Order: sequence, then C-alpha cells, then structure tokens
Amino acid sequence: MTATRIIAVRHGETAWNVDTRIQGQLDIDLNDRGRWQAERVGLALAEEAIDRIYSSDLSRAHATAQAIAARAGNPTARTVQLHKGLRERAFGTFEGQTWAQIETDWPEESRRWRQRDPHFAPPGGETPLQVRERVAAAVETLAQPHLGQCIVLVAHGGVMDALYRLATRQDLSAPRTWELGNAAINRLLWTPEGLTLVGWGDTAHLDDTALDESTT
Repeated sequence: MTATRIIAVRHGETAWNVDTRIQGQLDIDLNDRGRWQAERVGLALAEEAIDRIYSSDLSRAHATAQAIAARAGNPTARTVQLHKGLRERAFGTFEGQTWAQIETDWPEESRRWRQRDPHFAPPGGETPLQVRERVAAAVETLAQPHLGQCIVLVAHGGVMDALYRLATRQDLSAPRTWELGNAAINRLLWTPEGLTLVGWGDTAHLDDTALDESTT
C-alpha cells in the first residue's frame, strides 16, 4: 500500500524548556540555542525530497519549520502551512508554572499527571486521550493527500509523544522510554491503516562538528 512518509520534528529549545516551565499553548519564542538548532535541522533536511511542510501555529514550532522551509529544494515546501491540530497539549492552569511549583501547589494533580493518567486534565487543559485523538485526526488530515510523498510535521513534545505511541501502539499510561529531543528528526509512515515507526530521535545534526556548512 502506498504510504506518506512523515518527518516529524519537535521545535528548537526555548528558555522555558531550560527552566522546566510548562509552555502548553502559550506562545513562547525560541532562545538562541533553539534558533541554532532550527538552522541545523534545516541543513540536515536540505537534501530530502520534501513535498510539503506543516507546522503548529505556535511561534516556536513555526520558526523551526521556517528554517527547514528556507532550505527546501521543492518549491511547494518553501511555504509553511499552519495547522492548530499540531499544537502542544493544553495544560490550563499548569501553563507558566515550573514542575516544582506544580508539585507544591497542586500535589494531587501533579501525581495524576506524572502517573500519566489518560483521563486527567489540569483545570482548563486537555487529557492525554484528547491529545491523542486530536493528533491522530490532524495527521490523517495532513497525510492523506500526500500518499506517495514526503511531508514534514513540526510540532511539540506532547505531539511527538502522541505520534510515537500511535505508531507503536503504546498505551497512554505506559512509561516513556523514548526521547523527545528539541529539533530531533523522527521518521514515520502513514497509511489509512495508521502510523508505523521508521526511526526516532536522530540528533546527529546537533553535534557541534556535524554538518558544518563550509564542508557540505
């Protein structure tokens, strides 16, 4: 069966990533390292036959996607298409708080969050079940028109986690044993039957000695 090749990329680093502060759907920009990471992932994917680039509409993802689009060889991939279905999980009252603050101020909610309760949502936020359904629907909408082609999806840690679990049929409450690195390259296949994992967590392009533009 013909498949859509998906390259899924988490946005580059932000100051709030460094501070372990929950971003959720707040619009936080990349920091200097995040912008560097975005340039590196753009360079790493420059030779890929990418047909279209889709991104969350939050600026940290959009800026990362634009760095990829700037080096795309295919004209159709040089304009980033925004899709709200690729947004980070909504964390409601947790947004703007550090992990330590959440543990102190909302101990019971923090416990349920850390235990990966599929039905738990912070006040005003989403449950893991809701996020998985949203991400699955967004991927189907974006991948279906591109059977036989390659698309890039630039999004967030929560979206990457949902993609991995969908592709590997992992339960939402299963402990996470995979990385969700900033600007990591993850590869999947989509067919009407669902997602399949091809490769995960490639960060070789973020090695300081890798992909030096002067040697490529």
